[in-house]
Amino acid sequence: MWLFNSSIGRKVVMSVTGVALILFLTFHMSMNLVAMFSGDAYNMICEFLGANWYAVVATLGLAALAVVHIVYAFLLTAQNRRARGESRYEVTARPGKVEWASQNMLVLGIIVVLGLGLHLFNFWYNMMFAELFHIADPLGDPADGYGYIRETFSCPVFVVLYIVWLVALWFHLTHGFWSAMQTLGWNGKTWFCRWKVIGSVYSTLLVLGFLVVVLFFAGQSLLCNGCCAA
Repeated sequence: MWLFNSSIGRKVVMSVTGVALILFLTFHMSMNLVAMFSGDAYNMICEFLGANWYAVVATLGLAALAVVHIVYAFLLTAQNRRARGESRYEVTARPGKVEWASQNMLVLGIIVVLGLGLHLFNFWYNMMFAELFHIADPLGDPADGYGYIRETFSCPVFVVLYIVWLVALWFHLTHGFWSAMQTLGWNGKTWFCRWKVIGSVYSTLLVLGFLVVVLFFAGQSLLCNGCCAA
């Protein structure tokens, strides 16, 4: 089937799964912003999205999208390297019109995947996974998402790691957004430039939404520690 065997088909799969993951990130970011205004409201959302059958099904679907996207990214990278052969070693300077993110999508993708693993460990493992398999979680309440946010970002190491992750995610999204639109056929001369601008603005707002939450709770922790020390 051309979606799996051809280069164009693989790019289409990458684009569709990528757009779906961006939509999920938008929902996740919007949900996280709630925590800045009300811990109770955020925990209500966490409880609604806990170990319920619909949340589990959605999680499995999301995991499948992520796995397909990651696997196809590696397949396309390997395919491109084989196509270039030894010629890739002959180029010592980066072409002027090629974006840095485009040249380093594999590295950025690896950082994003590692950050995803950290995020799953800090939150999903201690929440939905703990509730599903009746594992004792550190806070004693797998639906206490607000508590996990406060605990995670009270650690400076996690704050720095999340910032690095979000920067890599921004580079990955700004290139991936317009690249997906181009692959899906919306690549006319006029709309190509528009999609690049839309992608940059959207990706920036999306990542800023996550970053604000990290810095907000990191700042809260610093203030709390300062008050306790005083």
